[in-house]
Amino acid sequence: MLTTDELNRAVLARQLLLERSALPPERAVEQVGGLQTQYSPSGYIGLWSRVTGFRRELLTDALTSGTVVQGWAMRCTIHMLSASDYWPLIAAVRAPRRVWWVRAHGGSGIDMGKVADAVRGYLADGPLKQAEIQRLLAADGFPREVWSGVQLWLELVRVPPAGTWGTPRAHVYGLAEHTVPLPASLPSVEEGEELLVRRYLEGFGPASAKDISSFCGWTVTGARRVLERLEPRRFRDESGGELFDLPGAPLPPADAPAPVRFLGQWEAVLLVHARRTQILPEEYRPLVFGKTMPQSVPTFLVDGRVAGTWRYVEGSVRCEPFQVLPRAVLDELHDEGERLTEFYAGG
Repeated sequence: MLTTDELNRAVLARQLLLERSALPPERAVEQVGGLQTQYSPSGYIGLWSRVTGFRRELLTDALTSGTVVQGWAMRCTIHMLSASDYWPLIAAVRAPRRVWWVRAHGGSGIDMGKVADAVRGYLADGPLKQAEIQRLLAADGFPREVWSGVQLWLELVRVPPAGTWGTPRAHVYGLAEHTVPLPASLPSVEEGEELLVRRYLEGFGPASAKDISSFCGWTVTGARRVLERLEPRRFRDESGGELFDLPGAPLPPADAPAPVRFLGQWEAVLLVHARRTQILPEEYRPLVFGKTMPQSVPTFLVDGRVAGTWRYVEGSVRCEPFQVLPRAVLDELHDEGERLTEFYAGG
C-alpha cells in the first residue's frame, strides 16, 4: 500500500522536481511524459525547473532542429514531444481523439478526410500561418469548426520560430512529415499504446487505470487492455484502489526533501490524472484552474505541494503565497525566484 505522501514524492521524483537532471531537452520531455504547452513559454519554465543549467536557447535549438516538436497529442492538446516519440504516440491516440471530436460536434457529417486532403495540399510547399489556412478552408467552402478537427486527421506541427520563447504565439503550422522524420516502418497502434503507457508511468506512476485513461484520452477498458500486455507491478492506495507501475521505477520515502519549484501554466502534474498525489491541494484548485480564467496560472511548490502563484512583472518574479509561510521557506522561495528572474533575463 502506498500513502498519498508516497505517491506525491514518487511523481515529483519522476517529474525531475525533487532533483534537477542533466538530461538534454528531448530526453527530459520523454521522462516527464511530454510537456503540455498551449502557451509555449511554459515548456521553457518546465525544463528550467527540471534540468540543471538549463538555458532558453537549449530548447529553442531543439525545436528548431526538430529533436523536440510541438503538436496535438494526448487529450487533443498541444504537447512538446521528442521526435522519436512523436509518431508512436500519435498512433496511440489518433483513433480515440477522432471519436471524441465527432461526438463533441454532434456526430459531424463533415467529410474530415476531404478536409485533411485540402490542408495537405495547402501545406505541400511549406508551412502557413493558421489564419491563412483558415482563409483557404473558408474559400473552399468548409465550415469554420473544421480547423479544430483537421489536426486530428492530419498530423500538423508548430513550425519555429513560432511557438518558441521569443515568438510564443504558435500560429504557423506545417506537415509533420516535413519536420519529423518518418521511421522506416510506421509504428503499430499497439506499439504506440504500450510506449504511451510506459511514458505515463515513467513520469506519473504509480497510477490507476482511470488515471492512465484520463491522461491518454482512452476509455478505462482500453487502458486496462494495454496494461495487461505490459505486466506491470501492482500496488494499492490508501482507499484500496489498484495502482500500476513499472518494475524498478523510483519510489522515494514520503519524507524525501522536496525543494521549492516554480511551475508554468498548464502543468500536467496539477491536472486530474495526477490528482491522487495532491501536488495541487483541492482547496487551491479553483485558484489555479478557475472557471473564469482562460488558462491556468503559474504556481510554486513548497514541500511538494502548490503553495501559491507567481508572475514575472517589471523585471522580477513576484510570488503570492496562499497562506503565511515560515521565514526559512520564504528565503528559499526568494532565492529560487531570483534564479528564475535571471533566467528571464537570459542568464
